Amino acid sequence: CPCAFLISTPIGMVSAITSATKKGVLIKGSSYVEEMRHINAIIFDKTGTLTEGKLEVKDVELLSENYTQDDMIQIASTLERYSSHPISNAIIKYAQDNNIPDAETKDFKNIPGKGIKGVIGGVEYYTANESLIDGGNFNITESDILKYTKEGKTVVYVGCKEEVIGVITVVDKIRDETIDVIANPKEQNIETIMLTGDNKTAAQSVANTIGVDYVYSNLLPEDKINILDVIRNKFGDVAMVGDGVNDAPALARANVGIAMGAVGSDVAIETADIALMQDDLTKLPYLFSLSNKTMSIIKQNIKVALTVKFLFVILAILGLITLMMAVGIGDLGLTLLVILNSFRIGIVKDPIF
Repeated sequence: CPCAFLISTPIGMVSAITSATKKGVLIKGSSYVEEMRHINAIIFDKTGTLTEGKLEVKDVELLSENYTQDDMIQIASTLERYSSHPISNAIIKYAQDNNIPDAETKDFKNIPGKGIKGVIGGVEYYTANESLIDGGNFNITESDILKYTKEGKTVVYVGCKEEVIGVITVVDKIRDETIDVIANPKEQNIETIMLTGDNKTAAQSVANTIGVDYVYSNLLPEDKINILDVIRNKFGDVAMVGDGVNDAPALARANVGIAMGAVGSDVAIETADIALMQDDLTKLPYLFSLSNKTMSIIKQNIKVALTVKFLFVILAILGLITLMMAVGIGDLGLTLLVILNSFRIGIVKDPIF
């Protein structure tokens, strides 16, 4: 009776998925447990994944003599009201904290990866990164940009077609566990890559701090899939870790998509193969350990089951065992042994502690 052999794999996978669920990691299928051990590169979205995603306004610099600082904040807050990006929340909160009300706007237009436009008081304004100063007088020098971006700050420009009214910078705190989490896969010769819409200087500043191997900056949402395909062609199987709507296509395309479950968008969580329900990046090294240990124990189960069964066939032919011994040891006993061995999967510890 091949009971022990037949349950060797499913009991191991069930144990792994159950163990992961207890640790706040939702794995949507046994194939992803196995696939984690084949990953050669991990791609991280920056905001909300490597960082906490709780941006706050750091600097407000007025550049125009035709507006006040309150005017600039009002324009930015009014436009950002129509966006769900974390930067928008930071600017809106800053306006609220300073008792600056929103104005009426129309003809709002969101340009993914670049910025926002809208008409306020008959004038079209924008809040944007440096790639969206459409038809305007971009009176910002490279040194002005470097002044903020070299510190890892994200720069938002507020302006109209006539001029750049001012600059707002926002910062996002790097997660406490990020540096250790990045170091763990690198010890296993797994490449680490960071994707961000920030400009090159700001992105490189963060990359140097956390220690990723590669960084791709100035990305539009649709660029992430193209970058993922390039990385997969270069390194092989790829895992993608992200949290936003813009990450969903890349999460779906990766060999294993991993979503941040608490701050992540519903689309990202639905699309991903694995969800970190407590946004705990330390569970990423745990996933690698879980995959390796699960597959190791499953192989043990299969080898033991086949070996014992084959041995009992030989002993039965030689007349050295009874039917009760075959049933009690070779069937029931062996099945219980496989089950108990699979339970060891549940004691996998977080490898970075």
